[in-house]
Amino acid sequence: MRISAITNWAYGVTVVLTVLSGGAFILSADSANQERLAVEEHLAFEALAQDLALGAEERSDEARLYVMRGDERHLIAFHGRENEEHRREATIKTLKARGASSAETAALEEVEQDAEALDRLEVAAITAYGNGEQSKAQQMLFGPEHERLQTDLLETVARFRDLVNTRTGNALNDARLRSDWFGLVAKTMLALTAALFLGVLYFVLRRRIAMPLAHMTGIVTRLAKQDYAVEVPLDQRRDEIGEMNEAIHIFRANGLERDRLDAERRLDQQTKDLILQMMHRLQACQTQTELADVVARFAPQIFPNLAGHLYVLNESRTLLSTIGSWLDPHQSAASFASSACWGLRRGRPHLSNRGQSDIACQHLNESNVTGLCVPLTAQGDTIGLLYFEERSDVVTDVETSRLYLELIAENIGLAVANLQLREKLTHLAVRDALTGLFNRRWLDESLNRHAREEAVSPLVCLMIDIDHFKRFNDEFGHDAGDVVMQYVAQIVIDMVGGAGTAYRFGGEEFTVLLPGMTEAAGFEFAEALRTKIATAPLSHRGRILGSVAVSIGVASAPAAGTVPTLLTRADAALLNAKAGGRNMTVSAAKLILGGLQDQA
Repeated sequence: MRISAITNWAYGVTVVLTVLSGGAFILSADSANQERLAVEEHLAFEALAQDLALGAEERSDEARLYVMRGDERHLIAFHGRENEEHRREATIKTLKARGASSAETAALEEVEQDAEALDRLEVAAITAYGNGEQSKAQQMLFGPEHERLQTDLLETVARFRDLVNTRTGNALNDARLRSDWFGLVAKTMLALTAALFLGVLYFVLRRRIAMPLAHMTGIVTRLAKQDYAVEVPLDQRRDEIGEMNEAIHIFRANGLERDRLDAERRLDQQTKDLILQMMHRLQACQTQTELADVVARFAPQIFPNLAGHLYVLNESRTLLSTIGSWLDPHQSAASFASSACWGLRRGRPHLSNRGQSDIACQHLNESNVTGLCVPLTAQGDTIGLLYFEERSDVVTDVETSRLYLELIAENIGLAVANLQLREKLTHLAVRDALTGLFNRRWLDESLNRHAREEAVSPLVCLMIDIDHFKRFNDEFGHDAGDVVMQYVAQIVIDMVGGAGTAYRFGGEEFTVLLPGMTEAAGFEFAEALRTKIATAPLSHRGRILGSVAVSIGVASAPAAGTVPTLLTRADAALLNAKAGGRNMTVSAAKLILGGLQDQA
């Protein structure tokens, strides 16, 4: 029940009890008034009876004294008593009118009759005394008749007094009982009113209001401090306190929801910030290795519950190879055919094994792993794959992060495409299109860089020229000449490996820089290279081209000269080798030494 209803009911009951208590008090007061009237009536009747008895005796005494002494004073007193008798008679009539009972009325009438008889006798005695009949008068006043009449009068008065005492006593008892009963009722009603008031104060104010409010005050204080972890007991009461409790529950639920939304917003903003940071760093990467490192560093921060691989397609678009991984994914192969991925086949993100609702990619090791494959595309071309899988020790939902995953994949795809394009442009800028060797421009930059930064470090330069190259062009065509140059270039690349760098100097000439070698070691390397080139015959389109011979000039720095003169000295040695009959290696140092000997 609502507090307002309880209060209204309590107010109504209190008013009713108060009215009843007031009525009881009024009735009790009325009963007390009736008791007072009964007492007054009793006293009035008692006084009347007393006056009747006493008046009769006093009048008889005055009459007797008069006839005995003859003193007029007694006669005057007798007549004065007579006036009092008339007044008492009037009082008796008044008492009859005030509601005396029939028995009392009969007694009063009998008193009147006895008083009149006694009065006549005494008047006759006084008259006889006045006529000189003193003895007769005395006989009349002191005789048995007078005694009888006086005795009857007194007995009748006594009987009247008994009747009055009985009646007024009963009336007095009835009035007292009614007064006591109504007083008790009034006190009971008053006690009930007080108990109801105190009960309402205790139950409504303390139990229903004060205690819940005191409890909710601490809860509201903590909620005001945004401490939504506080437990709010659910109060099922259907009153104002219950409504307040429900409102506090709603406020707490709204606060928790707001905190959850704020946490999601902060997490979402943090994810966006990390994605933005990763994008900025992706734009600054110069190689795919750097790009893979950036992705492997930021992906676990953005999606801590998702492991993954970064795959790149080969030039033939048939094979995917891993260039970066994070959080140890183990359900997808390190490399696989592009046809093994449904995401690449369809050209759109593909979710495998989410409740077995779709077919799984073939590159997954297990059929129950949940993985998301997002193709990396740029300008409509697929260049790689971004793969995510749910970690077995963490419960997550890859679907909820799909939008961000696709956004990251789009930016990674653009970054990889830019790097690949940069590599292609760089390759075109510094490499020879026919042989794949570095070009003359890159050779000059390499020598200048060595002269600036490592001028004191040993460096050997080989100048290589294909002997009688024009013969291949003239006899077999320019395509055959291109094959010869590619053949020589490939052998040079294989022989040099990581020991140095090979360049196409121009035409059919090649240059090799071997850092950290002496000229003698360079000469031996040149001889081995020349021998390898000449060992196997070469064919083109089913025609034997024959063996290929080269002439090589060797020069070194800084032992035999400076770096800026290195090419000149190696070229001079090469010219000497060609002049000496070709298919040989000539060292610039020996050439200089031989010239000095000839001069000597």
